[in-house]
Formats: sequence, structure tokens, C-alpha cells
Amino acid sequence: MQAISIFELQAAVAVAFAGTLCYKSPHFSPTVIAVNSAQLPDVEDLLDRLTEQLEPLFDAEHPPLIVGIETGGYWIAERLRDRLAPGAPLGKLNITFYRDDYTKIGLHPTVKPSSLPVDIDGETILLVDDVLHSGRTIRAAMNELFDYGRPERILLAILIDRGGRELPIQPDFVAERIELAADEQIKLEGPEPLGLSLQQIHRDERD
Repeated sequence: MQAISIFELQAAVAVAFAGTLCYKSPHFSPTVIAVNSAQLPDVEDLLDRLTEQLEPLFDAEHPPLIVGIETGGYWIAERLRDRLAPGAPLGKLNITFYRDDYTKIGLHPTVKPSSLPVDIDGETILLVDDVLHSGRTIRAAMNELFDYGRPERILLAILIDRGGRELPIQPDFVAERIELAADEQIKLEGPEPLGLSLQQIHRDERD
């Protein structure tokens, strides 16, 4: 029997289940309600701040490879690449299969497979996401990166750090830190135009 790689398996499962599997645990039934988002920062202003912080990295002889986490992180990664290194390779990670809560949230039918355009062995990776919360998404992304190769280092750039960490993960570059209540979440809407919305989550009593 011919062996297949983890990437071939990931792509095959994504195709097989796309549009049919969006599993939610019977013990988790969130209701999301939009609340006042008028005081949230403008995404373009946040991108300006992040770009300014990252510019020294791209003035170096060997700039990092930008890799965005689907979906919002990839939108931010695209904007940063266009500002900092137009035409440079851009990586995309779908970390669904690497999440430790995969059995609860299942496979989102619209998320595409991961794609890294170059060999990452010995490279510096600039990992980009839109919102940093528990740290579990970043942990999953790093696990997947090491299945592709062994980068020299991984730097983390975040648009919004909302706190509430459950793992010892902190950003190297962050545009804005915002404190939210436990029942609130901030969401990046896009891709055109990009904007932030604030939502309130009411969980079922069984949660």
C-alpha cells in the first residue's frame, strides 16, 4: 500500500468533507450577537502601526517569509506583504487539523489547504494572525510549520491582542492591545474592505 504524506491527507479530507462537515459539539451552542463596534480602531491605522514595526526586518539582507493563518491572518499577511515586500512569496496555513479542539469545532467547509511557496528549512518565518486570544491557534500553526521543515526562527505579528491567554505565547509585534470581557469576541470582517466588529457570545447552559 502506497504511503501518503500529511499534506496529501489534509487535502484529501478537505475535499471529501467540504460543504458537508461543520460539526459542533452538542455541549457547545454559542449564540453570537453584534454589539457596539463604534470605538474599535480602524484596520488601516493598525496596519500602518504594524508595518512601521516590521520595516527593519525587511531592510535586512534576508527578509522573513510572511505566512498568514487562514482566514483573517492571511488577509492581514497579504496587506503586509504588499506594503513591505511587493511580489515576495506568501505562505498560507490552514491549521484546522492541528487544533487541539478539532473534535469540537470540526472542519469549516470554506477553508482551503495550506500552501508554503518555498522550503522553510533555516528560514525566518513571520507568522501573522488577526486576533490573539488563548494562544491555541498559534500553537497549532507552529506545529504545522514544523511538519513542513525546521525554520531558524518564528516571529509572531498580530493585529489585535485581546488577552485571555491559556498558553505561554506572546507576540513579537502587535498593533493594538484591547481588553474584552470573557463573553465578548472581536472579529475581522473582509476581505474587502477590512473592518473589525465586536460580538457578544451567549453560551447554552450545557456549556
